[in-house]
Amino acid sequence: MADISEKKRKRREDGSQSKKNKVDFEEPQKTDKLPKTLAVKSVLKPQFAPPVIATTPGLDLSESIQFHPYTKAEKAVSKRRKNGPAPPSTEMLLHSQSHRSMDYTAREDRPLGMDLLKHYIGVLDPRTGELQMIEARKMVVRGVVRARSANEEAMAERNVRHNMREMKNELGEIFGTKKAKKAIRSVAENAITLKEGGKLGREELAIMDTLKDTTKDMATAEELQATIDGARPVPKGHYDAEDIQDVYIPAEIIGSEVLYAIPVQDWVEKVNSLEEVLVPSRFVANRVNRVAGNDDAIQRLKVMRYLSFVLIFWATTTEGKARGTRSIGQRDKLRELMAPAPEVVIENIRRKFSDGGKMRKQHIDLLMTHCCVFACMIDNFEVNTFDLREDLKLEQKQLNQYFLEIGARMKQSKSGGRIDHIAKLALPLQFPRVRQMRRK
Repeated sequence: MADISEKKRKRREDGSQSKKNKVDFEEPQKTDKLPKTLAVKSVLKPQFAPPVIATTPGLDLSESIQFHPYTKAEKAVSKRRKNGPAPPSTEMLLHSQSHRSMDYTAREDRPLGMDLLKHYIGVLDPRTGELQMIEARKMVVRGVVRARSANEEAMAERNVRHNMREMKNELGEIFGTKKAKKAIRSVAENAITLKEGGKLGREELAIMDTLKDTTKDMATAEELQATIDGARPVPKGHYDAEDIQDVYIPAEIIGSEVLYAIPVQDWVEKVNSLEEVLVPSRFVANRVNRVAGNDDAIQRLKVMRYLSFVLIFWATTTEGKARGTRSIGQRDKLRELMAPAPEVVIENIRRKFSDGGKMRKQHIDLLMTHCCVFACMIDNFEVNTFDLREDLKLEQKQLNQYFLEIGARMKQSKSGGRIDHIAKLALPLQFPRVRQMRRK
């Protein structure tokens, strides 16, 4: 019994000791406590060398890797942001080559649509409870295997094997668009390769014979240019003539019967009696007295009278309903304004420069080039274009183009304080070349 009571006594003592230890554990330790509230003391936005919060997805980056920072100014934002501050004004990049075979690059991580998201690092003072916030850059580190330099033998072999075109095609195959790649493959498929010795094989010869049979009836470049020249809205001319006077012949351009019917006797009488010839054309009025005193006065006066009728006809036209067209005046109005022009002359002008009472672009261009040719005939093939430009109410650039269409050359000359534009018609005629459009 003494043993049992002894055990109970010891158990009670052990229980009391255990209870006392539990109480001692729950008592708070005498250490520094954190304050219940934190106060943000300041927010720093370092412009140079800010702290970085970096992630390394898929990489086991050693702590010994050292990075070099690079910054670049971003473009200014044209519109002011309504919500929140603007993103950083500089873009930051970290790069490292300290690894033996890897290059590491850290770029800023800006998810799409989250330009205003910012990251901060907090520094807490446990005694005062003040918290200092520092703006940081969120960056993602990527790694690539460093390219190795090729040895000299490999580069020499490449230079021998590839010429400039092959290198260009190779770049096109790698970086080109689908259209560029298709064109490169088409050239490679249709290329005719020469065998050793510079000779064609049987297949290549067969292809060349087929091409020869197919293209034998095709027009040459000279024939195509001749066809284009023939379709120009210009007066009919003898472009292979040996004298400039024989290129444009008045009887063929106007018509021998119409040219014969043009009256000029009234002009001759007024010039001989020193009377003023009144015409609604500045070009004609400034030249009629000089032309009437020449040996070939009748022929040139007829051309000048026809030009005055054409200028009157153009002045009576009005803007048409369709874009780029003009409507001609009524016959009665033309007879009144073009008097004393015979009916055959009026009908000749109407049929030549209009169709169904309308002047389309082709008729307008044809009228302008006829006026340029007539002006060259009257001024001995060297014309100061100022008066004619005022009569036709054109810009100088437009009138120059019409003179170029008939084969004339344009030059400028200074007269006092004014620059005169001179059109000279001389052999060989120089017509503007038509550009061929590139195939798409």
